[in-house]
Amino acid sequence: MLHIENFEDGIELYKALGSEVRVEIIKLLIQNKGMNMNELAGKLGITAGALTAHIKKLESCGLVSISGEAHGHGNQKICSVPIDKILINIVPSEPTESLYQTEVKVGHYSSYSAYPTCGLSTSEQLIGEVDDPRYFAHPDRFNADILWFTTGYVEYDIPNFIPPAQRITQLAISVEISSEAPGINSDWPSDISFFLNKKLIGMWTSPGDFGDVPGIFTPDWWFPNWNQYGLLKLIVINRHGTFIDGLKISDVSIDEFDLTSNSKIKFRFAVDKDAEHPGGFTIFGKTFGNYAQDIKVGINYVPLNEESK
Repeated sequence: MLHIENFEDGIELYKALGSEVRVEIIKLLIQNKGMNMNELAGKLGITAGALTAHIKKLESCGLVSISGEAHGHGNQKICSVPIDKILINIVPSEPTESLYQTEVKVGHYSSYSAYPTCGLSTSEQLIGEVDDPRYFAHPDRFNADILWFTTGYVEYDIPNFIPPAQRITQLAISVEISSEAPGINSDWPSDISFFLNKKLIGMWTSPGDFGDVPGIFTPDWWFPNWNQYGLLKLIVINRHGTFIDGLKISDVSIDEFDLTSNSKIKFRFAVDKDAEHPGGFTIFGKTFGNYAQDIKVGINYVPLNEESK
């Protein structure tokens, strides 16, 4: 997902989408799950030079990514669309609200329960043996940048360093996630649930476990038939309910938790074995997948004596 937090920051994106040719390029790349430059130019009936100019414009906005792939007597530039949604904040956050931002490493979970297939890895090597949940307690897990399991959960302590005497009005979690299939399978739905301080706040169904092309940041040594990338999802809980990518998934609101500067905040990702689609869970850190980020956290807050607006 591409998130434009301020409406005016999206000017270059709007310009990029103001061309019928560039819109057609995106459509073709989605339909064909990526194409090389020669194929794309031939399909559009334009020169390679003209296509290059369009691709550069789309790449600069994050709408298209380019990777090299060995093919025949040389390297082909493969173009693909790395995002599934564009979220634009038309109305900015309330000016009276302050914002605290931080990131949490994938391996910095405080609690877990994992069932095979499962495993975790740093950017350089696997941690222990795959499909052995004991290694989720290994000391090296703090350096993990990817982890996966079929059913179970991982729970993170969210740093809460907002100033004293403040009330939390919104919690936003940005994370790259997918299902966990045996090998890879883009059609492998999984019901992933989200919990805040042990309370279920909502559920999202991941469509699959993606490996059709290498992840942009996934290490070269990583196994080609394993998880390559996920989808960037934005989970927000505020006084209006809980949302994912701007779509409401439950009526559970932030006010139900009465969170202040003194509160502990625990956030859990889980897949229940009794779910309709128990298709597993994978979470990607900054050295895996298509987004160079860990678990991004945003906490909006106001003074305790200020009423909700």
